[in-house]
Amino acid sequence: MKPSPTHDFVLILLLATVAQWVAWRLKLPSILILLIVGFVAGPVAGWIHPDELFGDALLPLVSLSVAIILFEGGLSLRLDELRKVGRVVRNLLTTGVAVTWLLAAAAAYFVADLDAPLAIILGALLTVTGPTVIIPLLRHIRPRGRVASILRWEGIAIDPIGAMLAVLVFEFVLAADVHSPAAFITGGLVSTVIVGGGMGIVAGVGLAATLRRHWVPDFLANPVSLATAIIVFALSNYVQAESGLFAVTFAGIVLVHRNPSEARHILEFKENIRVLLISLLFVVLAARFAPSDFAALLDLRAVLFVVVLILLVRPLSVFVSTLGTGLSWQERCFLGWVAPRGIVAAAVASVFALQMENAGHHQAKLLMLLTFATIIGTVSVYGLTASAVARRLGIAERDPQGVLMIGAQPWACRIAKALTELGFRVIMMDTNRANEAAARLLGLPTHVGSALADNVADNLDLAGIGRLLAMTPNDEVNALACQQFSRTFGRTDVYQLPPKSEHGRRSEQEKHLHGRWLFASKVTYGTIEELANADWTVKATKLTAEFNHAAFQKRYGLSSIPLFLVNQQGKLHIMVADEPVAPASGQTLISLIPPQSERTQGTEQAPDSK
Repeated sequence: MKPSPTHDFVLILLLATVAQWVAWRLKLPSILILLIVGFVAGPVAGWIHPDELFGDALLPLVSLSVAIILFEGGLSLRLDELRKVGRVVRNLLTTGVAVTWLLAAAAAYFVADLDAPLAIILGALLTVTGPTVIIPLLRHIRPRGRVASILRWEGIAIDPIGAMLAVLVFEFVLAADVHSPAAFITGGLVSTVIVGGGMGIVAGVGLAATLRRHWVPDFLANPVSLATAIIVFALSNYVQAESGLFAVTFAGIVLVHRNPSEARHILEFKENIRVLLISLLFVVLAARFAPSDFAALLDLRAVLFVVVLILLVRPLSVFVSTLGTGLSWQERCFLGWVAPRGIVAAAVASVFALQMENAGHHQAKLLMLLTFATIIGTVSVYGLTASAVARRLGIAERDPQGVLMIGAQPWACRIAKALTELGFRVIMMDTNRANEAAARLLGLPTHVGSALADNVADNLDLAGIGRLLAMTPNDEVNALACQQFSRTFGRTDVYQLPPKSEHGRRSEQEKHLHGRWLFASKVTYGTIEELANADWTVKATKLTAEFNHAAFQKRYGLSSIPLFLVNQQGKLHIMVADEPVAPASGQTLISLIPPQSERTQGTEQAPDSK
């Protein structure tokens, strides 16, 4: 029996989800796995036939999906970041785009052997980078300094600019009666910016006012925002062709600027949609290839073209755009090494190739093949090397082991001090200035502010920080802090002290509302405060074969509370109530121990080994 469209769509959804999971497990760029899955499921195995499944609806669905992705991207941008990086971003979006367009077109003509009109179109198309690949990459690398903000702004803002430029150049190439290309393209750019920007601003202001005045109930806030983005995209395109991407990006920026609290909840919803859409789109677009297209993807000219883009075009574009901006050479080098292409390039290239095939251009398919070769090449190279490059340049660390502590009370400072003495980076965060001052006197990095403030993670230098410990006396604040930072560190690496109420500790249904329980299920804030007042102290002990964990317990009593464990490779393991760990020889155990006459400060070596 022939599979139904429902079966085909379910298969695409299943394959896309599995590909995302595999990418997560292998710590590889998800787009790379998605493309491989699409190639296997489409041209190799013949399981998926997107053109038959979607028909004429495929390209409109791709366009709408890109619009939703850029609306979510606009929601993640903050105007106050432009005070620090505005000049660099402006240069990248103007001078950088021009340099990339010129050099990429020249490479397409001389290296990839495209004819001049198609080379110019491809050069314009490849000016985009894309938030679909850059934002996950930045979350994985967590570079310090300004480069994260610059790349985030460039990746999101350059997509509508690059797509609009490519469309205008494409229309110029197809329009035989256009005599002044400069006037045609300039006029199109101005019209698109005015129409798309204007409609986006109006939509963003209107949506922000609607949500702020509670004209829409909470359960409809996300559907209304999604519908608004789709409507403004379609309406803007109707008034001015290809201005819709500008409109949705502007709408997202304006909404988050005028109503940040509501925008945060919408952003969480849109992020989930974005992951799903990206997964489906890349599988579907890759599945449209024919088996004979693989030879073109691996052709020497295509490979050399991608190499030129990576080693020459991007570095020169960044070098020219960052002259006199005050960026360090390390930051400039890292910016020059990150420019992966994403879904916008794939979607626009697919649309162009189809239209040009219908117009009789014999190299139309090559335009799409070179675009996908660029996506595969840049995602592979940058995804597999950017983290190592960032570490080599000193602006990021591998598997950050540091800790952000919410709550800087005296006993928390003693815990932080023990961690810093073992070489781990710790940031103490508290709203109480007296606690913050005391922590600073101990030489601990501090930050005064609320962990629940909007965009708090973006205002902290989290280089080297990979976990959150919420240890305030307020259980609700701890839980909300874990929710806030789960987007930054992941749900696995956010921890909080168990709450006072027995119900809060036992409820399995509320796991998504809080972090992992620290230390032990009955070790609440009140418990530790009581023990600290009774002169219990924080101690780091190096275990050996002679002085093992059993000997430690015999000396300090079974009532001692293990807090952390540092293994032989120097990795920090945080003790949690739901995952007991037996310390082994060669590891360092950090514990809260009762008063002892013979206790020592700092890291204790096994007595018998001295």
